[in-house]
Amino acid sequence: MHERSGQDRIIVFTGPDGSGRKSVAEAVGQTFGMEKVLSYVTRKPRQGEVNGQDYHFVTKDVYREMEGEFLESVEIDGEFYGIRRSDVEAGLRDNGCVYLILNREGAERIKELYGNLAIRLFLYADRRTLEDRHRDLGLSADVIANRMRRYDEELAYRSSCEHTYGNYDLADTVSRITETLEGYFQRGLVDKD
Repeated sequence: MHERSGQDRIIVFTGPDGSGRKSVAEAVGQTFGMEKVLSYVTRKPRQGEVNGQDYHFVTKDVYREMEGEFLESVEIDGEFYGIRRSDVEAGLRDNGCVYLILNREGAERIKELYGNLAIRLFLYADRRTLEDRHRDLGLSADVIANRMRRYDEELAYRSSCEHTYGNYDLADTVSRITETLEGYFQRGLVDKD
């Protein structure tokens, strides 16, 4: 486990696919001026995803060459996802706080490595809402079924996280998380009116 002082934090947004992790994380990250640590992935970019903004898209050969650099590495549906230790450490050194968007395996690994420095924020919505969100993205029934097959397993992880949020309204969820994180950072950013 890494020991640090001060208000350094690793904020981990986790939850089932479709829970809104990315949208909420980006809004909260912008509010607090946190740096996003991007995962390296071997899958192809989805519609609208940008290399270096959403993920670092690499080939499986490149990923294998980097394998010793990852704090955590998981395989999902034959594709690999990993977070580089140097990216987390550089973000903490330069900014004091970073955020990551991870599945439960990644969130658990970061917690194991960084202890109380890591704060896991679990986002969720009911199964039907997530299916509707996937349909609204234009995903096929097969892709939706594949994503939803892990729903119960992912949802069970919420009891392990420091904070949980039902995400049905983006602005409300961002507001609640901002208030929670203000308690950690004590920066006076929350309007009490």
